[in-house]
Amino acid sequence: QVQLVESGGGLVQAGDSLRLSCAASGRTFSGYAMGWFRQAPGKEREFVAAIGWTFAYTYYANSVKGRFTISRDTAMSTVYLQMNSLKPEDTAVYYCAANRFGTVQATAPSIYDYWGQGTQVTVSS
Repeated sequence: QVQLVESGGGLVQAGDSLRLSCAASGRTFSGYAMGWFRQAPGKEREFVAAIGWTFAYTYYANSVKGRFTISRDTAMSTVYLQMNSLKPEDTAVYYCAANRFGTVQATAPSIYDYWGQGTQVTVSS
């Protein structure tokens, strides 16, 4: 079955960087869009960034544009989220997800078919 396994979270200070990884397995993801979402305590899950598996088109939430970069390595079947200039408001559980429609501009969590378990990112001030 499909598995998305996130790693790379942790506790950092404001201004630091982290790189999250999402190892994808269980099927071919050709034509899919791979996304990162996050959820802070008491808040709804929100879209962060997405990338097309085949053509690598990208799309970002305004709140992370210019600070975060999404990429993928199809040979390694892994998606990355490079997070720079982290802020305390970036603190959340970060989830990797996959949507079979390949729509990188789809920001609603309901569009996504598969989800990982999440990795905690905590940014202290």
